[in-house]
Amino acid sequence: MVIKKKTTIKDIANVLNISAAAVSKALHNDSRISEKTKKAVKQVAENLNYQPNHLASALRSGKSKLVGVIVPRTNSNFFSSVIQNIEEILNKEGYNIIITQSNESYKKECASIDALLFTQVDGIIASMANETVNLDHFEKIKAKGIPLIMFDRGENDLNVDYVGIDDYYSSHLIVNHLVEQGCKRIAHIGGFKHTRIFNNRIRGYVDALQKHNLPLDKELLLESNLTIEDGRQKMLQLLALNKRPDAVYVAGDYAALGALQVLNETNINIPNEIALVGFGNEPFTGMVTPTISSIHQFSEEIGKKAAETFLSYVDKETIKQTLNKIILNAELIVRESSKRI
Repeated sequence: MVIKKKTTIKDIANVLNISAAAVSKALHNDSRISEKTKKAVKQVAENLNYQPNHLASALRSGKSKLVGVIVPRTNSNFFSSVIQNIEEILNKEGYNIIITQSNESYKKECASIDALLFTQVDGIIASMANETVNLDHFEKIKAKGIPLIMFDRGENDLNVDYVGIDDYYSSHLIVNHLVEQGCKRIAHIGGFKHTRIFNNRIRGYVDALQKHNLPLDKELLLESNLTIEDGRQKMLQLLALNKRPDAVYVAGDYAALGALQVLNETNINIPNEIALVGFGNEPFTGMVTPTISSIHQFSEEIGKKAAETFLSYVDKETIKQTLNKIILNAELIVRESSKRI
């Protein structure tokens, strides 16, 4: 097996018969190097398929121009949209991003952070995994003086910048809408309450029921990972109750899709027998039958704000973060699954 040797600055220097230092300066657009030499260096670098060593460069300069982005999963339109908008803003300022996904695993999230720190990233923008309770791995980022920006899922105890929507208010929007449709026994398939955003959605649900003088029935409040399969299982659990709900508010669209599948399979009339509302406004919510009402989270704005918040730390010699929240209003998109005629 022939192992292809990686092209170095010395290889480029040998071709042009100039010093390695001159090549390095030319690649970094140093004003002391002539335009003719810069052009020649860049042409040879391209011919030899030269790839700069970002890690070595970061160690020399203290800046890698790389930002780590950690998301629970990339198959969600919400997270992919946030990533796209983070990248768009950061690319304009000369930064590239490294994307990792935790798959909702605490262990994988820890490994991602270790890998990003080893790569000498200049900052990390993250949304926490469902499994995460211990925050030590995030504290490790802060201890190294690297800006940490949380979005969608973050914890106040970290005392860092956070960008997201008003999850508590979103639950009020949903319950208010369902009550207006005549629903009186509203169930909630939520995320795990140890995660702040899902706890806020649960609190909003409970308080909204109280506001409308509706009883809180503990068997109607279920926690899950909010996968499609979770949505199916929890919906079957609700249908097995002696007194079924007449509406179900699901804290994630994928779980809402699972719930919808079960309702369709059991020939339950949606929304007249059971109304359904999801969360996240994934594209499929407008394509299934019936279409699913859902909360729009303004992912584009969240991505842009998260990137801009990171950039606000770029020129600071010392990084001292405090809890700084950017909270955006959410919007309920009403569709067939919850609109009773």
